[in-house]
Amino acid sequence: MEATAQNTHEQKGALAASQRSKLMVILTLVLVIATMNTTMFNVALPAIGEQFSISPSQSGWIVTSYLIIYAVGSVIYGKLADQFKLKNLLTIGILFMTVGSLIGFIAFNYPLLIIARILQAAGASILPACAMIIPSRYFSPETRGRALGMTSAGLTFGIAIGPIIAGLVTTTLTWNYLFLIPLLMIFSIPLFRKYLDDETGAKNKIDFVGAFFLVATIVSLMLAISKSNLIFGAAFLIFLVIFIWRIKTAANPFIMPSLFKNKAYTLTLLTFAMGAGAGFALPYLSPLMFVDINHLSPFASGLFMFPGAIIAAALAKTGGKIADTKGNATLAYMTIVLYLICFGVLSFVAGASPYLVMVVLIFGYLAQTYFQIAMANTLSNTLSKEQTGTGMGLFMLVNFIASSISGTFIGKALTGTPDNALNPLRSVAEGISYSNIYVVLTLIIVIIGILYTVVLKTTGKRMKA
Repeated sequence: MEATAQNTHEQKGALAASQRSKLMVILTLVLVIATMNTTMFNVALPAIGEQFSISPSQSGWIVTSYLIIYAVGSVIYGKLADQFKLKNLLTIGILFMTVGSLIGFIAFNYPLLIIARILQAAGASILPACAMIIPSRYFSPETRGRALGMTSAGLTFGIAIGPIIAGLVTTTLTWNYLFLIPLLMIFSIPLFRKYLDDETGAKNKIDFVGAFFLVATIVSLMLAISKSNLIFGAAFLIFLVIFIWRIKTAANPFIMPSLFKNKAYTLTLLTFAMGAGAGFALPYLSPLMFVDINHLSPFASGLFMFPGAIIAAALAKTGGKIADTKGNATLAYMTIVLYLICFGVLSFVAGASPYLVMVVLIFGYLAQTYFQIAMANTLSNTLSKEQTGTGMGLFMLVNFIASSISGTFIGKALTGTPDNALNPLRSVAEGISYSNIYVVLTLIIVIIGILYTVVLKTTGKRMKA
């Protein structure tokens, strides 16, 4: 009897492990589609602007509106995940994504297109939250790195293949057909409902007023940077003060102030924000450089970026294993070295042969993937079980905000032609703007290395306490 009971217990444990593995495969595949949806429309913006007779700044909001809702939505879903069944949240999110995609496919004017993108983002933002929550909730610290490696692989592969798919679709069909690709996600609903459990938490109210002021703060900041407008800058400060007041006084604040009392969490989040901003230069700056300096088409640019992204996706699980066996610190410092190689070399070869740049980008994409794994793993270890959903949701929010702000600064840096190269060893004048940005990014990575050392000391003290 005892042997039978033991065998039954082992079978249940094996089944649970099998369910977790299947769950991660499904989540990774859906993340590929969701991430593609954030990058595909960059390629289609010129065609959309021409069809609806709108300016580039107006067409840019097709991407920006999606990113803002996507960012804030990841925090909302993270908070909801502390209270409700994750399978139900995923079902609702994917259905919102489906409705938005159908509206986008038949969109006949610009306002309807923006509504479609907002609905898409409102649904899709459950997925980056799940990319952090599921590994943190269902995997032990010893195996969490591998799980995070799979989600990072999905995110990286989606970024890589998005522009290529968009180039093919917009060339052979029209941009409307890009909205049909996310519809594939609806087939994952029964699988998520099968493999996720019914775990729930205490039901508390969501501070949507706080969420509104957070969105207003983000939008005004981005407008202040992109337009160099003092009025938007003043609006940013006002909304920021109101948001801080709100989270300090609300009964159930949108973001728990107690999270920031956790010094280990705050320092790790700051380190990740800097790294996320630097890493965004890879998918954002590289195609601009290929088109502007190497005179490649957007589709060809995507092809030159693809090897680095696909190699990083293939090796993402290896990064997770390194984190599990050698520790997060080993993976993080490996990431810093890879970033230094990538940005340092690009400061010399920016504008040179696209084949040479393609090889260098492999180091950068690996660094970008491994950095997210290392920081997500480090961050999850600083949170209590009750804070996991909100804390990891805020992690994803910072990722998108840092990326958006980074893109705005890079765009500003590319306006005009600098007189001097920041790299004293660079003699080629062509591509000097890109070279200077890569020099700045190299210095930022050095700062990140120093800051991460402080993070390790702080997290070490917290664990001992």
